[in-house]
Amino acid sequence: MIVALESASSDPSLALASLDGSAFAVDGWAGEGRQASELLPHLLVLLTRATRELREATAFAVGVGPGSFTGLRVSMSLAKGMALALDVPLCGVPSLAAWLLAEPEAAAAVARAGAQDAFLLMRGEPEPRVVPGVELTAMLGASAVVAPSEVAVAFGLADARSPQRAAAALASMAAGRLMRDPRGDDLERLEPWYLRVPRGIGAAAAEAKRWP
Repeated sequence: MIVALESASSDPSLALASLDGSAFAVDGWAGEGRQASELLPHLLVLLTRATRELREATAFAVGVGPGSFTGLRVSMSLAKGMALALDVPLCGVPSLAAWLLAEPEAAAAVARAGAQDAFLLMRGEPEPRVVPGVELTAMLGASAVVAPSEVAVAFGLADARSPQRAAAALASMAAGRLMRDPRGDDLERLEPWYLRVPRGIGAAAAEAKRWP
């Protein structure tokens, strides 16, 4: 069983999947800033609902961002702790790529990058970029996007779908990686992909600082 955790935004999600990546239990919700404290309780409820136990996990998948600084730290710490305790592999997967896989009609994935900016991944582009939030509507036009509800409201995104199904896509992407390399990622080296320096940390400190 693959256990997937995605909390790069205020709309986190969880999934339990078979080894081929097919999700058989999913959960997603609007955390409204409380995703850090809600992740583990929601996972325990999801396991109970699926009549499964955490010790049955054979791998974990976690979204690495970019996105919420706190959300990424919590999900990464939780996933690493469980993978270490159960001695099973962990795969880190780019969050916005998983959002787009979960919402095939969306032209782009948008996450918050501070108060005024956004992380934007256009479908077909290799990596996300940071753009001013006020420019999003002009850039995207009437295209459907996948974005957490609070980001959609803040930046006026009319046709936005929440990434509350992203964990299922995360599990599918991780399954593909595990088929090629069953070892997964190095737990000591795997880190969130912040893409920009978190607020309050200077450039010099950022060069020397690692965020596990």
